[in-house]
Amino acid sequence: MSTTITIAQHSARPLTVNRLGYGTMRLPGPDVWGEPADRVEALQILRTAVGSGVNFLDTTDYYGEDVTNRLIREALYPYPPELVICKKVGATRRPDKSWVPYNRPEELRASIEKNLRTLGQEQIQVVHYRVMPNSPMPLAEALGAMFDMQREGKILHVGLSNVTPEELQEGLGLGAIATVENMYSYAQRTTHRTPHFESRGGEEVLDLCEQHGIPLIPYFSLLHALPKELDKVAEVARKYNATPAQINIAWLLHRSPWLLPIPGTSQLAHLRENLQAANIALSPDDMAYLG
Repeated sequence: MSTTITIAQHSARPLTVNRLGYGTMRLPGPDVWGEPADRVEALQILRTAVGSGVNFLDTTDYYGEDVTNRLIREALYPYPPELVICKKVGATRRPDKSWVPYNRPEELRASIEKNLRTLGQEQIQVVHYRVMPNSPMPLAEALGAMFDMQREGKILHVGLSNVTPEELQEGLGLGAIATVENMYSYAQRTTHRTPHFESRGGEEVLDLCEQHGIPLIPYFSLLHALPKELDKVAEVARKYNATPAQINIAWLLHRSPWLLPIPGTSQLAHLRENLQAANIALSPDDMAYLG
């Protein structure tokens, strides 16, 4: 199992990172809003993650709002040269905590500027344009704005988030797509729909990512397994004296060398458990059994 992955491998400035990152979405308060319940622990989680070899962080200005960016800067600035801080744009939050599109070209530019300012950076290394299924914004227009900012030097690499295979194929025709971030876990591999939102599945775009050498970054990678699947995960967990969450992460790492999991947590003990999952070597029989 490969322990590293390269982003934008064919570009002039590829980025190689360790294959277990950290997603900051769980650091703010309830509903991904407001300050963390324990600010000291939140800062310690970030420092411990990076100190343990995590060099890929996922964040955005609409977590909090802007809480995770400020925590990252307080905990880690000046940033280690090997650290990649990945951002998302294309959405914003209302005071009622709802998630709404914020993806007109001028709004995308405002988000980029805000992320750079809050984090104290001159360039975003990787930024995902998050597709909001209920938005009329054409993908070509939004990505055009992203590529404009890439040419200006504000963005190093452009990625896509929450995309269908058709949208990813369209994006590839518009420019270099460095990464894709979709929902993916052992139990939730395909598109998940609710009355208010649609999360596109990782399994649906994995083949296309592999064909083009594009890292796929699973979000919500610790989504709880369905009851019938949890039995299998629990059985394998007992074999390795591990937790089901650790087996879920290990499964992602073994599923494809192009997966870069970013499990998030707001508890330091769980962070340490998650990091240990990288040391679990699932056998081919384990993978066949899990499916």
